[in-house]
This record gives sequence, structure tokens and C-alpha cells, in this order.
Amino acid sequence: MMEIAKAAAALLLGLAAFVATSSAEICAQEFRLEEATSLAALAVDGLNPKTIAFLDRPSEELVDLDTRLVRFEDWAQARPVEKQFLSPFPSYVEPYVEVTVEGVRKRIKEKLHMYVGEARFVLTRPPGSVDLASFVTMPFVERIDPAIKHNLIAPDEVISAKDPRAMHNQHPLRRWCETRPVTICIHSRYQFEGKLPIGIQIANKLREGAKKIPDYLEFESELTLRPPAEVSEMGLAALTGLDAPAAGALEQNIFYINQVMQFGKLLAVFQAHPSDAKLTVVTVFLALAVESNVLAKKKEFVKVPVLRNLVPAQVLAGKSSFNSGNSISAGLPVYARNEVKAIAAILNRK
Repeated sequence: MMEIAKAAAALLLGLAAFVATSSAEICAQEFRLEEATSLAALAVDGLNPKTIAFLDRPSEELVDLDTRLVRFEDWAQARPVEKQFLSPFPSYVEPYVEVTVEGVRKRIKEKLHMYVGEARFVLTRPPGSVDLASFVTMPFVERIDPAIKHNLIAPDEVISAKDPRAMHNQHPLRRWCETRPVTICIHSRYQFEGKLPIGIQIANKLREGAKKIPDYLEFESELTLRPPAEVSEMGLAALTGLDAPAAGALEQNIFYINQVMQFGKLLAVFQAHPSDAKLTVVTVFLALAVESNVLAKKKEFVKVPVLRNLVPAQVLAGKSSFNSGNSISAGLPVYARNEVKAIAAILNRK
């Protein structure tokens, strides 16, 4: 009995040491997010260790006060470099869609509002030691946001090629997920969390005869590696604002979404630190194009007391009692910040 007790005690001590070590490693790897108020706050010389500088607040001259987002046409005019690199492809314009108004089919322009977040942090490794190809994998995608479920698909399985809603997102020079050497194609599904599904059920009951609102997001994307030569050829330094050699970029284009949004892009650009060869600067952009007609759906919700906080603009901004969790149901600002923090932690551990 004495030997068993000693063995058990040793096992417990070993387990405690392992847990303590693991916890210490996790804490050591965590990044702290600092809110930036201007592009100047993203300057490399002002970055602190294990700190992410994050900016997603457009200027008052640019922002639409009703939604706190930026109209696509204003974004394209005021920030043409962002529009060039953060749209599905450089020549992208707001699409025309067929709608039925009082029984009459009409062709109208699908107006969009943009959410754009930009972040910057430093990895304590030289650029040559970062194997970007190893991140073009499902494990990397799954670790960014466990609430979103993903499956690998073949290029000929994509929905967008057959769906009129997203045909205008098709790249004009190639099919998504094809021709690029280091690329995966992903089908994803996100089930809304917290009180949102209940709110959507109530809204669907009130919208008699109207198309039902799904209580999930379904989307497809291409995750690809852009090698250093391609990053330089594209001129991505104009987007990052950092004049330093490129180590490559990871780019995820969301080219199909079943509702609420038209497209999305995640772009992480890796560059040498201008003054320290042992460091790598990572600049991350997250752009989401929200359909303006979704944001305009306010009157039908505010009339119903239980749904007054389900106004789409309020939910997307994270200002609703229906917001919950750490993913998309929390609102775009919370979602974007958690995405960037997860990416920084994964890159740092790797």
C-alpha cells in the first residue's frame, strides 16, 4: 500500500508539474491586444513584445453613422489600395442582382458596406524560419475559430460556381482553388450561438410568406500561399505601408456566403523587421462586405418588443443583447479581434 501511495503521489506531482509548465507556456505565448486609434499607431518601432496593435475604426468623414461601417463606394474611392488587395480581385465592383419588388422583377445594384480590421505584431523569429506553406492546412484553419466547422472540398464541388447569388465573385482569370500550387479549398459552416437562433425563429414566424432566415452561415473559401516573389510583384508593401523585404503571405478568399455578407478576405503579410534581422513583422487584414439591404432591415424588428435588439446593424456591431460568445455571434469587432489573437498565438507556437 505504501508503494502504491508513493507512486500515486509521484504521478500527481508529475501531473501538477506538467499542468504548471503547460499553463506557463500558454501564458508566455499569449498576445495582448492594444487598440490603435490611427495608422501611425501601427508603426513597427512602436510595437511592444507580445502585443498586437489593432485598428478597425474608420475616420468620421468616412464612416456611415447609421451602421458604423463604410459604404463600398466610399471605401473604394478613399482607400483604393485596400480596395485593390482586399476585394476578391482588383477589378471587383458591387454586383447587379435580380429582385422582385411588388411582383415585378428588377435588376438593381447590390450595395455593400465594408468592415475592415488591420493588425500588426512581431514574431521573435527571422523571416526565413517561418514555413508559411505549413499553415495552408485544415488544422491551421480549425484552430483559428473552433466554433466554425470546416471540410476540405475539391474545386469542382464549390457552390459558388452554380449559385447566381455569388457568380459575380468568381475570379475573372481563373477558377477558385485551381492553378495555384499551395492551396486548399474549404467549405465552412457556423451555427449562430446564444439567443440568436431563438430570435431568428421568432423573426421567421413574423415574416409570413417571406424567405426564411437561416440560423447559420455557410461559406466557401480558398486558402493560398503567396511566396515572397509574388508578394513583391503584387506590391503588397503599398498595403502594409512597410518598406521591407517580403517573406510571403497567407490569403484566404471567402467567395461564397449564404446570407448577410457578399465576400470576405483574410490576408496576413510577413516581412522582415526593418532594424532587426531576427524578427518578422506580420500585418493582418480582415475585410468583410456586408449587404447594405441587410443593414436596412430595421423597421420590421423594432415594431416587435422582443426583437428590438435584433436589428442587424446592432448585432453586427456587437451592440445587441443577442450577441454572445467569441465568434461571429459576438459581432464583427469581437470576432475580428479574436481571429487575429488566435492567428498570432498559432504562429508564435509554431
